[in-house]
Amino acid sequence: MKYKRVLLKLSGESLMGDKNFGIAPDMLVHYSKQIKAIHDLGVEIAVVIGGGNIFRGLQAADSGIERVQGDYMGMMATVINGMALQSSLEVHGMHTRLISAIEMKEVAEPYIRRRAIRHLEKGRIVIFSAGTGSPYFTTDSAAALRANEISADVLLKGTRVDGIYSADPEKDPDAVKFSEITFKDVITKGLNVMDMTAFTMCNENDLPIIVFDINRSENLVDIVQGKEVGTLVY
Repeated sequence: MKYKRVLLKLSGESLMGDKNFGIAPDMLVHYSKQIKAIHDLGVEIAVVIGGGNIFRGLQAADSGIERVQGDYMGMMATVINGMALQSSLEVHGMHTRLISAIEMKEVAEPYIRRRAIRHLEKGRIVIFSAGTGSPYFTTDSAAALRANEISADVLLKGTRVDGIYSADPEKDPDAVKFSEITFKDVITKGLNVMDMTAFTMCNENDLPIIVFDINRSENLVDIVQGKEVGTLVY
């Protein structure tokens, strides 16, 4: 395998499937099968999943909720998604650990870096939830932070498009896809990969990012085997 230890970042919205809200069972199965496929190859896998299918902290202002309170509500949403993914993975025969940045010992382990790494070494799927545990940080930032803390080989960002383009491919038919691009060029061209805090953290620690289409079932296996999929940011 080209990548022995990976951190997979999934958006909460990806769990909705064709629904407008909540969790679509078929999407849970879809992701579980992809994760199992690379797990069976011996890859150590950590997952960070967002909560946008349930609640986003940035929605708080529209609801009359204070931003900090809204961010904590968003963190709770990621725990719900993490629990759902955990159950689906276990149905497919995998051992998992749900880890929360906010203590809730009845449903998840507290985050302890060395323990999380030990879980990975034992072949368990580690699901990081509740973001960083602090408001004003997105789940992109949580993914970048955890990926660096566990010394992941790569951060895999699953999206609904097959890589990074010069413009929004859903709006601009002339948009050009990049097979690979440097961190510097992403900043220079003003491309939107992830929030700047997360992006800078990866840049400063030489952690490559691969942006790819999570809906194509072969992509994860192809990536860990070293095939050219999506866009590599290095």
